[in-house]
Amino acid sequence: MLEAIGQTDTGRVRSSNQDAFRIFPDLGLYLLADGMGGAKGGARASMLAVDSVADALRREARRDASALTEAVEEANAKVFAESTADPRLEGMGTTLVAVLETGDQDLAIVSVGDSRAYVLRAGRLQAITEDQTWVQEVGRPLGLDEASLRTHPMRHVLTMAVGVGAALRYRYYSIELRDAELMLLSSDGLHGVVSVADIEWILGDAMTSLEHKCSELISAAHAKGSPDNVTVVLLRRSDEK
Repeated sequence: MLEAIGQTDTGRVRSSNQDAFRIFPDLGLYLLADGMGGAKGGARASMLAVDSVADALRREARRDASALTEAVEEANAKVFAESTADPRLEGMGTTLVAVLETGDQDLAIVSVGDSRAYVLRAGRLQAITEDQTWVQEVGRPLGLDEASLRTHPMRHVLTMAVGVGAALRYRYYSIELRDAELMLLSSDGLHGVVSVADIEWILGDAMTSLEHKCSELISAAHAKGSPDNVTVVLLRRSDEK
């Protein structure tokens, strides 16, 4: 089974937290979302998305990769329907990264937007997911260099999010999480602010608990000014059966 813990923080600049995470050990389901569309809309979108995915999977007799993708599609429909029904929530949406246990060590992952999943393998942080952003899908294919991309006015623009339209384009991944490896789910309040080297150093400390690692990651974001909400979920293979 997986040991899992998560933490979320408003950060140093924002007045509200539009991130959300959920951990469902009974479902083998782990979720993180980063809402957009104003304080009210963003918070509603992220909460609705993670809860909708869990509700959909709870109704399923089978919990496999197909069930996960269908649950994410259902969450998209619910967020979109609510945003179009309530003028106060018009334009709301959310990123989403959803992880489901599908075998002894196998995990299915669905991502939308720029919230990410990583694995710490042999001390190195490896990205599993690929952002759906202007930078990743337009800027890099055009050949813009990294220095230009870091300052480009379109650098924060998402090319897809849950709830912004009736049609959803998501990314799917499958990974084996082995003993002694860690998986990190994060909103861009962490990975957009804290360096890979610093994240590796925090996660690589074998003497600290998952809870302490989460706290240290958020503290590292604070040290950089925390311009956005910061949310992290950590997963680790446990010997318990």
